[in-house]
Amino acid sequence: MQKIKNLFKTAGTKNGTYSVGLTVIVIAIIVVANMIFGQIPEKYRNIDVSSTKIYEITDTSRELLKDLNHKVTFTVLAEKDKADDRIKTFLSKYAALSKNISVEWIDPVLHPSALTEHEASENTIVVECADTGKSTTVSFDDIVVVDTSSYYYTGSVSESEFDGEGQLTSAVNYVTSDVNKKVYRTTGHGESTLSSSITDLMSKNNYNMEELNLVMQASIPEDCDLLLMYAPATDLTDDEKTAMQNYLSEGGKVMILLGDTSTSELPNIASIMKEYGMEEAEGYIADPQRCYQGNYYYIFPTLSLSGDMAKGISSQMVLVTNTRGLNMVDAARDTITATSFMTTTDSAYAVTEDNQTQGTYTLGAVATEQISSGTDTDGTDDGKEDAEAEESKDTSDDTEESSKESRLTVITAGSLLDSQITDTFTQLENTTVFMNAVSSNFDGVQNISIEPKSLATEYNTVQHAGLFSLLVIFGIPLLILAGGFAVWFKRRKA
Repeated sequence: MQKIKNLFKTAGTKNGTYSVGLTVIVIAIIVVANMIFGQIPEKYRNIDVSSTKIYEITDTSRELLKDLNHKVTFTVLAEKDKADDRIKTFLSKYAALSKNISVEWIDPVLHPSALTEHEASENTIVVECADTGKSTTVSFDDIVVVDTSSYYYTGSVSESEFDGEGQLTSAVNYVTSDVNKKVYRTTGHGESTLSSSITDLMSKNNYNMEELNLVMQASIPEDCDLLLMYAPATDLTDDEKTAMQNYLSEGGKVMILLGDTSTSELPNIASIMKEYGMEEAEGYIADPQRCYQGNYYYIFPTLSLSGDMAKGISSQMVLVTNTRGLNMVDAARDTITATSFMTTTDSAYAVTEDNQTQGTYTLGAVATEQISSGTDTDGTDDGKEDAEAEESKDTSDDTEESSKESRLTVITAGSLLDSQITDTFTQLENTTVFMNAVSSNFDGVQNISIEPKSLATEYNTVQHAGLFSLLVIFGIPLLILAGGFAVWFKRRKA
C-alpha cells in the first residue's frame, strides 16, 4: 500500500494526473458548448460557405416575405432524417424570414394517409395559404435539379442546379396573390422558340403562356394581357397589322423582340413601330467602346432603368449580339410617349455594306399612350354627339371617364434571350431585364422570378499566364529557398 502511495507522489504521476484532469475539463467544456450551440436556431448555426452561395436569399424574396400578410404553411412530406441536408437548411433559413411562414414535417412512412390528404407524392413540399384557399406543391427534384443528359457521356447523372429560392418564392407568391396573367406568344411568322430557362421564369411569375397563330386567327383574344412576338422572320399580314393596331388602341400591351431580319423586310411591323416613335436604323450595330473582347458586334448596352424596370438590377451588365438599332422619331400622335431604356454609346456605328454611320442607337424602348373611352387614337372626340345628347341629364348620373394605357415594348436583339449567352455568362442580367420588361406591362406586378444557382464544380485556375503566374511558379519558391539558405548560413556560422 505504501508503494502505491509513493507511486502517486512521483513527478511523472503528478504530471499525468494533471494532464488527465485537464483533458476531462476540456472535454466537459466542449460537451457543454455543443449542448448550448445545439439550442441556437438552425438559421444561425449553418453558414453558407458554398462557392455559388446556394443558401443566399435575394432581396426579391426578402421583400416578398417582409410584406407577407397571410399565413403560409410548408408541409414537407418526407423523412426528415433522410432528406437532403441542403433542402433542410434552406427551408429553415427561408422560413425564418417571415413570422407568417411555418414548416411542418410529416413522415409519409409513419403517416401514409398524408399523401392522399394532400394529393402529393413523397419528397414534396406542399405550400398552402388558408386565407386564400390556394395551394401548390414543390418537389425535391425541382429544388435539386439533376442533369440527366450527362448520363449519355459519363454513365451517371449529376446535380446541375439548386433552385430552392426560386421554387419557394414562386409558390408563396402564387398562394398569396391573385395575379394570373395571360401571355400569348405569336407563331406563324418564323418566330424563334423561347428557351426552357425563360419559360421556367415565366411560370415562376405565374404567367400563363399560350401560343397564338395570327395567320389562322387574325384577332387577339380578350383575355390577352400581353402579346409577345419573339424574333419574327416574316411580316404580319395587313389583317394581322390591323388586329394589332386595334388591340393597342384599346389599351393592349405588345412586346416585340427583333431577330436578324431587318424591319425593311417587315414593313407592317416597322409601320407599327414608327407609329409609336421608333424607326429602325439601317445595318447592324457595332460599338467599339462597350464590346466583348474586341468583337464590336458583341455589345454591352448602357441601361437607363427606373421603377419596376430596375428591380434586381445590380451589375448593369447585359450582352447582346448582332443587334439592330432604333432611332427615336416623332410618334404619330401627341398622346404617345416613347423612351429608351437600353442604348449604345455615342461611339457606336450602324454598319451596312456601303456605309458606317456613327451615333447613339436605341436597343430597347417603351412607348405608352393613355387611351380614354371617349377618345380614339387620332385624338378626336368621337363621343361628342353622345355627350350633347346626355347634356340634359342630372350631373349625378355622370360617370368618370375610364382610361387605359397601351404599351409597346421593342427590344432590337432577340439574342438578349439566347441560351448560349445566358447559360454561359450567368453573371449577366439579360433575363432579369427581360422579365422586368414583361412585368412592367402589368399594374401592381413585380418580377419575382429567381434563377437557379449552379451546382457545377468551380475550379480556381488562372485563365491567362502573366506576372501572377511567374510569381507563383518562380518567385515564391526562390523566396523560400533564399530564406532557407539564410537560416542555414546563420546557424553554420554560430
